[in-house]
Amino acid sequence: MIQLIVSMLLYFVIFFGIAFILNMLLRRTWLMAIFYPFVISLIIGDSTFGEYFTEPGNAFSSTFSKMTSLPVVDNVILLSGFIGTIVSGFVIKYLRKSGYQMF
Repeated sequence: MIQLIVSMLLYFVIFFGIAFILNMLLRRTWLMAIFYPFVISLIIGDSTFGEYFTEPGNAFSSTFSKMTSLPVVDNVILLSGFIGTIVSGFVIKYLRKSGYQMF
């Protein structure tokens, strides 16, 4: 149980930080939230990056079947990373609305 909580916190913080930095540099608030499923599919899936373009049917179907066969605990951890990207978008919007200009 402790490992689950620590893993959720780590994924939240890591993806919050990555999304926050990308939002500051690229000035696209929801960019990482859009790319998050693709990043996770590259991490989880057995297909290489090129196979998603050369053989998309096989690559996406194998990745989807692997994602659905993951235990609930792993899906909760991945969901906490996605929540981190969403929270990052709201924080950036709030900071920009408050007058902070980042890069």
